Amino acid sequence: MTFASASTEALCSWLAEATSLDIHSASVTIDGDDLFFVGRRGVDLVAGQAHATGSAPILRGRTQAATAPDAGDCQLTLGEADPANASALRARLAWLSPIPCQLAKSAGTGDRLGIATPGHIGAFEAIARTDADGQTVHPLFPILAQQSIRENDRTGRTPQEVVDDAMWGVLQCGWQHGYGADADHLKEPVDIDVCHAAGFTFFTIDPGDRVDDEANTCDMATVQHKVAALDWAVLDSSPADLCERLEGLSLDLGDRSVTLSEEDVLRAAGKYGPSLSHTVRMARHLADLCGDTPYDLEMSVDETATITSLTEHIYIGAELQRLDVPVVSLAPRYTGMFEKGVDFIGDLDEFARSWADHIAVSRHFGPYKLSLHSGSDKFSIYPIAAELGGDLIHLKTAGTSYLEAVRTIGHQDPDLMRSILAFAVDRYPEDRQAYHVSAELDRMDPWRTMADRDLPSVLNDFHTRQVLHVTFGSVLNDPELRPPFMATLRSGAAKYNELLITHFIKHLQPFV
Repeated sequence: MTFASASTEALCSWLAEATSLDIHSASVTIDGDDLFFVGRRGVDLVAGQAHATGSAPILRGRTQAATAPDAGDCQLTLGEADPANASALRARLAWLSPIPCQLAKSAGTGDRLGIATPGHIGAFEAIARTDADGQTVHPLFPILAQQSIRENDRTGRTPQEVVDDAMWGVLQCGWQHGYGADADHLKEPVDIDVCHAAGFTFFTIDPGDRVDDEANTCDMATVQHKVAALDWAVLDSSPADLCERLEGLSLDLGDRSVTLSEEDVLRAAGKYGPSLSHTVRMARHLADLCGDTPYDLEMSVDETATITSLTEHIYIGAELQRLDVPVVSLAPRYTGMFEKGVDFIGDLDEFARSWADHIAVSRHFGPYKLSLHSGSDKFSIYPIAAELGGDLIHLKTAGTSYLEAVRTIGHQDPDLMRSILAFAVDRYPEDRQAYHVSAELDRMDPWRTMADRDLPSVLNDFHTRQVLHVTFGSVLNDPELRPPFMATLRSGAAKYNELLITHFIKHLQPFV
């Protein structure tokens, strides 16, 4: 039997009638003699498979007899959108599994709620273009499953749930152009283990708590002591060899060149050596786990008190290259402030000069991409980064999708949004301690007295955005708020997707 002779429209109509589900038409996929799809019963996602009578379905669920258009008698199996069925579908349909992006220009769209992927895909589809041969080109590779261990702890989700939730969104949309899964802010080998087992393909090592900012300003005797104490066995070198290799190293920046002095080398090693050796240990552990299977590796030192200078980046890049650590991206600490949920704070000209220098280093020692962490809503720097960076860019967002969820709730249930705001205000003094933010409670938009129709507009206010952003974990863990929060979003999924598509086009279009 075959389902291929029937139109998608006819198949969707038949499936809807036979299953009493609202069928996601883009999900209808014919593979061999089987047909796979997802639909909804109310707000609940249901996985389905149509298959030959008497054949064994790959999905776990209830099976019923049916008669398909142009295919005759068959069976329908309907199952839950659960981990077992997700695993079975990935084993059958290769495009449902995340893959590495390598050096493709890319953007990560973290989803702390597990329901934003359709909106994210809608934005990636919206920026697609047609080339001279009439072929559709997708200029940015999407990292649709992205979450940090820290965020998992605060949202109560597991790495497997992050991957599975993104996969269900991919199937719902019929997205067959590839996507990645980024295990963000990995601190220890055990973090790598659990994320690798869940199917992540992109691993962001975060040794930021090992960056020694004091090395920037302390006396040289102290710097030399810090350098002598580095793990030289892991670094496969010595202080003398380091200086011999890098002192006098010159890099052409186009309009000028920079040459490393002995002090430059030692201060850079004193500051970043501990984080570099930890990255090497983590990278070797990951390489052992992955074997011959390709993966993406990023090193992130963006959440530190002091910026990554040009000479420090040269040190990092040269050592990563020498130690054969295969990074596809690096997240330095840039000039200015990359605060959560708001635009870049700082001098744009200074950022442009610094970004151009960092790109020159990444081209020389890689090439590898520069990663823009806390990249949500940094609209003023996107054109600069795109013009100077070319394809060597990875944009990383997460919290902005949560904020659009709150905006959706403002449209759907203003009273619930007011409850969320009141709760966030109470939590902000404590929750802000884990973030670099500058919002002030007394400068928030007057949400208490706003008309219901105007309430979603508070998400355009700097202070309100940050207060909501950093309290997401507390809101999602509150037993009084989480159930109505998620229920309202699921019932308002169309509105949420609409807002996400509009919002993310603004994030992605500058890089096209």
